[in-house]
Amino acid sequence: MDLREIILRPVAVAEEARFQSLLQAYHYLGSLPKIGHTLWYVVTYHGQWLALLSFCAAAWKCAARDRWIGWDLRYQYDRLHLIANNARFLILPGQHFPNLASRILSLCERRLKQDWSERFGHPLWLLETFVDPRYFHGTIYRAANWQYVGNTRGFRRTRAGYSNAAQAPKLVFVRPLVDRLQARLCAPILDPSYHHGAPKLMLSAEQMRSLPAFFADIPDPRRAAGRRHPLPVVLAIAAAAVLCGARGYKAISAWAQDLGQKARARFRCRYRNGRYEVPSRTIIRDVLTRVQPQFLDQALQGWNRQYALKDEGLAIDGKTMCNAIDEEGRQTHILGAVGHDSKICHTQKKLPLCP
Repeated sequence: MDLREIILRPVAVAEEARFQSLLQAYHYLGSLPKIGHTLWYVVTYHGQWLALLSFCAAAWKCAARDRWIGWDLRYQYDRLHLIANNARFLILPGQHFPNLASRILSLCERRLKQDWSERFGHPLWLLETFVDPRYFHGTIYRAANWQYVGNTRGFRRTRAGYSNAAQAPKLVFVRPLVDRLQARLCAPILDPSYHHGAPKLMLSAEQMRSLPAFFADIPDPRRAAGRRHPLPVVLAIAAAAVLCGARGYKAISAWAQDLGQKARARFRCRYRNGRYEVPSRTIIRDVLTRVQPQFLDQALQGWNRQYALKDEGLAIDGKTMCNAIDEEGRQTHILGAVGHDSKICHTQKKLPLCP
């Protein structure tokens, strides 16, 4: 076989059923649904299928990878979109040839960067993959110059969060796609062209536990009868969701519903029938529309002050509010100070502008 003649291409829509059935039949982990940022590839030789690959969004947590990168938790959540995970790599039965796997991985590196940028609107800087040492040793990745950076702890994601007990640890391999990757991912300021979506951060367990206390002194505007969730809990969850990038009541509610049981316990959510419950979208909207804005502002500024020392620099920016005109015909301008590292808005001030 002439390896120069093999072709790597995306799987066509009409071929997806075949792709999934082959993975289910021959890959030890079976097939994967196409959810979120996912690209499927097939490798062919003169029209014959040789191998299948699936790339998807990076793992949210991987201690070995994160130690190797060296980034802080406050950077990680906002930059994970620059990493893709090689979730499946299957060479079909009867198609194993010398150097084939290395050739395929080389073709992936060349093509994936462009395909990912065109499909999802942002570049890729790093590839990662997990290898189960009970079945494989990662030989093909080592041969393709991927770097072994350690093992996972053996926990896996479930519908309730992460498994309670460590199971089989996986080998973690990474492959940088850009120069000076670690320095760029750890830089205090990321070039705006690499941003994706709204600024957001990942809250630590300590920050989750601390948030409700800052809202404890705010008067509850609701009637005492029928309160299912304490006011500090509702406000803490809403504030945390916005800090993590949620915009609007629906997004805040969806973020809350995605919280695992450990995270809900940190927010001191209501415990009922053996589970922690989060407030519904209706409750969140009702609370946020009735609580006095100045109370929220004071509470959030207090929380900001506690964590503001983690910022090495501040960005000052402002916007003119459309149709916000006072009695003298002046438009309102909002000026804010945002931390470069934490992405937290530490304070905002309204300023009148002359017409």
